[in-house]
Amino acid sequence: MSMTLPPAPGGPEMSPAGDGAAAPPPSSEVRDAKGTSVWRDAFIRLRRNPAAIAGAVIVLAFLLVAVLAPILAPYGGNDLPGRTEITPTNIPGPGEIDGYPLGLDRFGGDVLSKLIWGAQASLTIGVVSTAMGLVGGMILGLLAGGIGGWVDNVIMRFVDILLSVPNLLLAVSIAAVLGQGAYAIMIAIGVSAVPIFARLLRSSMLQQKGADYILAAQTLGLSRRTITMSHLLPNSVGPVIVQATLTLATAVIDAAALSFLGLGGGVPQTAEWGRMLTYAQAELGIAPQLAFLPGICIAITALGFTLLGESLREALDPKSRQR
Repeated sequence: MSMTLPPAPGGPEMSPAGDGAAAPPPSSEVRDAKGTSVWRDAFIRLRRNPAAIAGAVIVLAFLLVAVLAPILAPYGGNDLPGRTEITPTNIPGPGEIDGYPLGLDRFGGDVLSKLIWGAQASLTIGVVSTAMGLVGGMILGLLAGGIGGWVDNVIMRFVDILLSVPNLLLAVSIAAVLGQGAYAIMIAIGVSAVPIFARLLRSSMLQQKGADYILAAQTLGLSRRTITMSHLLPNSVGPVIVQATLTLATAVIDAAALSFLGLGGGVPQTAEWGRMLTYAQAELGIAPQLAFLPGICIAITALGFTLLGESLREALDPKSRQR
């Protein structure tokens, strides 16, 4: 009886067919194949999405203008160059006076400078208020989704009460109670965004609780705290980050709306897009650009954040990744 000896150490492997021929070495494609994370795959998809590129360009331009406002703006946000050409029936428009490309407003201020400084004010309010809502919502969502039981019921009933009031109306009510000022607007917009983040994180955590990796962690005897903080929360925070990008767009609009209603505080000539819209209403007939220019800035900025947020949502969608 003949016996087949095993291959010597370091020798060629036998083919699966058992015919004694050496198995072919693995191809370079197999050796170099590596898995990609969800976020890396989403980034690759974003680079191929024209809407995402357009949104990123708009957002980047907005950020650069806001950060470089002290360099780009010819005058300070509340500075009045002291021009005397303004009358109740004559407000110099774009190009009518040398050195003022976009003209003057009713107070004699440079419109271009106010638009640039208004970008910085809107960015500050949008980012701070969104961060406040994100932190508050994640704390409530983490407690509700991680602990469950009566804690979940109490938190969700509180969130339902906040959601029963329209978002802008809730922000107006809070800002009216806190008084005028930028800080009041930040707190008002942040509080109105808390229920959105709380419900989204709780829902994502409840979906992840039935995943195989959570069951495996429970089988290994890991504590609830370890599973929640090390496994459940990191895998549930993706939709919340996407929503934060979209909330930035609404935060800019809400900040302009609250300032338009007179809740922004500051002096009348404060460089803020919503306040510029407020004082431009009386001059719509003789200087419509005073309303159109800040309105266009608000619309373009909100469009940029919306395009980027929606594209990020599509890139992270499992159904979209399978196509």
